[in-house]
Amino acid sequence: MSRPLIISDCDEVLLHMVAPFRDWLAEKEGIVFSMKNADFARALSYAKDGSLVPTEQIWGLLNRFFDTEMYRQQAIAGAVAGINAIGQDADVVILTNLNDHRREMRAQQLADVGINARVFTNQGPKGPALKAILDEYKPTRALFIDDLPQHHDSVSQLTPDVIRLHLCGEPLLAPHIDCAHRAGHAHARIDDWDAALPWILAQMHGEDA
Repeated sequence: MSRPLIISDCDEVLLHMVAPFRDWLAEKEGIVFSMKNADFARALSYAKDGSLVPTEQIWGLLNRFFDTEMYRQQAIAGAVAGINAIGQDADVVILTNLNDHRREMRAQQLADVGINARVFTNQGPKGPALKAILDEYKPTRALFIDDLPQHHDSVSQLTPDVIRLHLCGEPLLAPHIDCAHRAGHAHARIDDWDAALPWILAQMHGEDA
């Protein structure tokens, strides 16, 4: 029997990512991470001279972080209790933009903090991947949670009936991320799980988004 379906991102929704990434860069790589605006590519600079880390090297650093440092990622406040409360009355899956070979690592990482959910990996816009998940689950209603506005845009174009919550639980990033709700691509922007949970539960029970 079909149930509601929650499709949630992981990094900065359920687990902190840039904060442990920042700490690792400082400890091991001699790199300072400082977000001053929405341009992630200009957030990394070398401590020795202040020069920017070339963009092509940033991807290598991110890959190394996910290969060896995922143990540093801790749950965002309220995320574990929130997603597990939702899971009592809905199916919950994770749609995360990681390379496919990291799917099991991500699932184990989430299990270690108390979130047991099926993980789907993806690269690029999330709309097509989310549509494929909907085709499989055929839920009574669906709600998508992500911290990046471009993914809400993608989902809104391909599956406009999906309820969309823009949530960024990382204070280092939240002030710099364009608001998908303001842009018309999300139904709400709530960056705190204590406030987000009642809103999500209301949508699951059929109240207007």
